[in-house]
Amino acid sequence: MFNEKVVLVTGGTGSFGKAFIRRILTEYTPKKVIVFSRDEFKQSEMARDFAGFENIRFFIGDVRDKDRVKRAFSHVDYVIHAAALKQVPAMEDNPTEAVKTNVIGTMNVVEAAIDCGVEKVVFLSTDKAVNPINLYGATKLTAEKIITAANTYSGNKTKFCCVRYGNVMGSRGSVIPLFRNLAERGIHEFPITDLNMTRFWITLDEAVDLVVFAITHARGGEIFIPNIPSMKITDLARAIDPSCIFKETGIRPGEKVHECLFTNGDTNTIMVDNYHAGSYRATGTFTSDKNRMLTVEEMRRILDDLE
Repeated sequence: MFNEKVVLVTGGTGSFGKAFIRRILTEYTPKKVIVFSRDEFKQSEMARDFAGFENIRFFIGDVRDKDRVKRAFSHVDYVIHAAALKQVPAMEDNPTEAVKTNVIGTMNVVEAAIDCGVEKVVFLSTDKAVNPINLYGATKLTAEKIITAANTYSGNKTKFCCVRYGNVMGSRGSVIPLFRNLAERGIHEFPITDLNMTRFWITLDEAVDLVVFAITHARGGEIFIPNIPSMKITDLARAIDPSCIFKETGIRPGEKVHECLFTNGDTNTIMVDNYHAGSYRATGTFTSDKNRMLTVEEMRRILDDLE
C-alpha cells in the first residue's frame, strides 16, 4: 500500500507520528513521507533522528490554517491525521483552543484532502470520544462525525476512516514516565486519582499496526477499533514499583473511572482482531472494567520492552 506513495502525517513529531513514520520508511519504499507539524524545534530534533532517510520531508504548519494544509496536501496519496490537543485538564480550561485544533483543524484536513485528491485519510480518535464527559472527548467525537460524513460529499475519490483506541503505552503524556520518575527518586507514594480506575492499553507498535490495517482495508466511513486488553492503574504502578503505596487524589475535571471503546449506539464500528487476522461489526458495549485485564507480570514485561 505504501510503496511509491506520498504519505503525510499531521502532528508527525508526536509519539505516534515518529513510530508510524519509522515503520513506513523501514518496511516499505514510499516515494516521500511528509511530517506536518507546527513545532520547528521538534522537527529539527526528528530530522536528526531520521538523518539516514532521504525521502522524508518536514513541513511547518498548523491544521488551523486551511491554506497551509491545502498547500501541504498537494500531490499527497495518504494522510494520517494525528494532530490534536489532548491533555484533558488543559482542554477543560481552554475549550476554544481545543475546538480550533481538534474540530476546525479536522474540517480543514477534510476540505484540503478532497480539493487535493488525496486517496485515503485516517483520523486518530480516542476512547474518550465515546459518551464524552470532557471537552477533549467531545471534540474528538465531533471530529469523528466530520471524518465519516466527509465520505458522502467526496465523490468517492477520497476515502475517510477513523481508528479509535485507548491509552498508548509510553507515549508523551502517559502516566508511565511519572511513576518511573517517582520510583527513580526513591518516592514510593504514587498519586492515583481513583483506586478503582481502569484503562484500555495499547502499545505504539499496535497503534501503528491498526493504522496500516485501516489504510489497507478502508472503504470509507469505518471506525476501526482494536481488540485490546485493559489494566488497573494500581497494577501498573505495582509493575513499576512493587513496594509502592497510593495517595488517592480524587477524580480530575473531565476524568472517567472507566473508559469505553464502543456502545450499542455506535455505527460503522469495526472490531479488528490482531489487526491483520480479520474484522467484524462491533456490537454490545466494550468497557475497560469489563475486559481482560493485564496482570502485573504482563505489564512488567511490556514495560521492559519499552526501555
